[in-house]
Amino acid sequence: MEAPPVSMMPVTGGAINMMEYLLQGSVLDQSLESLLHRLRGLCDNMEPETFLDHEIVFLLKGQQASPFVLRARRSMDKSGMPWHLRYLGQPEIGDKNRHALVRNCVDIATSDNLTDFLVEMGFRMDHEFVAKGHVFRKGIMKIMVYKIFRILMPGNTESIEPLSLSYLVELNVVAPAGQDMVSDDMRNFAEQLKPLVHLEKIDPKRLM
Repeated sequence: MEAPPVSMMPVTGGAINMMEYLLQGSVLDQSLESLLHRLRGLCDNMEPETFLDHEIVFLLKGQQASPFVLRARRSMDKSGMPWHLRYLGQPEIGDKNRHALVRNCVDIATSDNLTDFLVEMGFRMDHEFVAKGHVFRKGIMKIMVYKIFRILMPGNTESIEPLSLSYLVELNVVAPAGQDMVSDDMRNFAEQLKPLVHLEKIDPKRLM
């Protein structure tokens, strides 16, 4: 089956296609505190949020070469929070001079039976993990610093171990399509984090 069309979000005067602008990098465990200190100085004057999330990646295979992928995430440390269902489109090839990776992004809150619904729809679980870290904000930019944990026993989020000796660092902005100037602001902000972390425009296809 073909991937469904990108969801359109209603706004005043029409509908708008939301895009994610993304830069990624990583830091070793021993550099974490230095990076957090730098981010506290550069970001908005507020304490960073902490999070502990469980994410499950679902695939739906059809006649197309690549399966359709959906991500289901829920908070493990904040009670009463809904599941979030996320769709991320393929990165746009576009202008190679664009400073950030750009892809369609749809993120919606759902009911508690999300995973059961996806299975009934024909999706199957591909993998799951736990993410634990910090979220900083600088204007419309969001900076996430987090460690990924492997789940040792399927479905048991208490049985985990670190996937690596480093933290993933993501700088992203969700904005309407065509707002490519935000990638300039992202590049300028990323420059201020060097040499602690080098945030880059990483094509996920290179990692496969």
